[in-house]
Amino acid sequence: MVELLAPAGNFISLRAVLENGADAVYFGLEDYNMRANAKNFSLDDLGEVARIAKEYGAKTYLGTNIILNEKLACELESNLEMIASSEIDGLILSDIGLIEDTVSHGLEAHISVQENVTNSYTLKTLKKLGAKRAILSRELSLSEITEITSKSPIETEIFVHGAICMAISGRCFLSYGLYGRSANCGDCLQPCRKNWTLTYEEGEDNVVNFSDVEDERFIVTGSDDASYRTNFFSPKDMCMIEHIPELMKSGVASFKIEGRARSADYGAMVTGIYREAIDSYSENPDEYNVKPEWMEELTSVFNRGFDTNFYFNTPFERSEDNQSKYIKRDIGQVVNYYNKVKAAELRIWDDLRIGDKIIIQGQTTGSITHTIDSMQIEGKSVDYVEKGSNVAIAMPTKVRENDFVYKLVERNIDD
Repeated sequence: MVELLAPAGNFISLRAVLENGADAVYFGLEDYNMRANAKNFSLDDLGEVARIAKEYGAKTYLGTNIILNEKLACELESNLEMIASSEIDGLILSDIGLIEDTVSHGLEAHISVQENVTNSYTLKTLKKLGAKRAILSRELSLSEITEITSKSPIETEIFVHGAICMAISGRCFLSYGLYGRSANCGDCLQPCRKNWTLTYEEGEDNVVNFSDVEDERFIVTGSDDASYRTNFFSPKDMCMIEHIPELMKSGVASFKIEGRARSADYGAMVTGIYREAIDSYSENPDEYNVKPEWMEELTSVFNRGFDTNFYFNTPFERSEDNQSKYIKRDIGQVVNYYNKVKAAELRIWDDLRIGDKIIIQGQTTGSITHTIDSMQIEGKSVDYVEKGSNVAIAMPTKVRENDFVYKLVERNIDD
């Protein structure tokens, strides 16, 4: 069975993805990973991360995948004993120089996509160095992945969902060049996602597109100042939910969901859907069908529109921004949960009504999405509650005091 590997940016996200069927989780430490803007974990947190994951029978991989200068490499090497004592399972490394030290401490060495592994010869060399797994380059097609994996002496891993960087396997200097904030050290400000102004000089050598494919183009909008605006640096998110059978047949060991900097409800939703799809195919490949509601639900959380990246062809569509149908509004907090009657008391600072979809998140709760079907105030059923009230709602899943409450509100993606 292929491993479903999900992101955890904090303890809430950790619990959320585990509750929704992740076989393994990956996460970062301050200073050593590609998501410096996520909350991340401290060295002292690792034991608790490992303990929680073991409750679910899940494996734990620590991302240490930035470009390491001498100081950071020495610090990481000196911390390996403490990392190993936490009983996590492995490290995701972008620097092959630390493979031997990692393995000598009893940890699995997984090679980051930052290494841009594109052939089986590299995989054979990584095997000799002691690596157990390599995340393959994002620029490979599915047929290339299948061929490389069939020749590989170690496990391979691929991304199946989430944000795509416009640079080769994420190795980019745009943020550093503009702001002095290095993407390769986990501190990307994502200038690629902005709307860029395009200007060019007239001349015989101007070529807009070399491609013979009519639909392969940049979308450029004319402006009043005679310049053009475009989002050609900002690709759509990857989504492979409609291609689980092809991926399963490729022989890779792990399907990875991108998103350590995204919200816990994002992790919960995406992990749960891919879990259902993988299990459905594994149980009965011949009768497998893509459920329309899977894509509907995936578009309900943050996304920039969807593409299949390089798996089947060269991606060309750009995305301006979040294409989710909903925004998440902070509306309240859990006051108490009553186990006997399975009800939660909420303190709300926004209106709430029957039929509203809410998300409740907390460090132990994770992230739970629930549609309100029953509310009471002082024992009387109500259909609508004004802000500033305390209200009891029927809640089949246990939540906890001080958990955060959000309401999903439809948005106009053209705004």
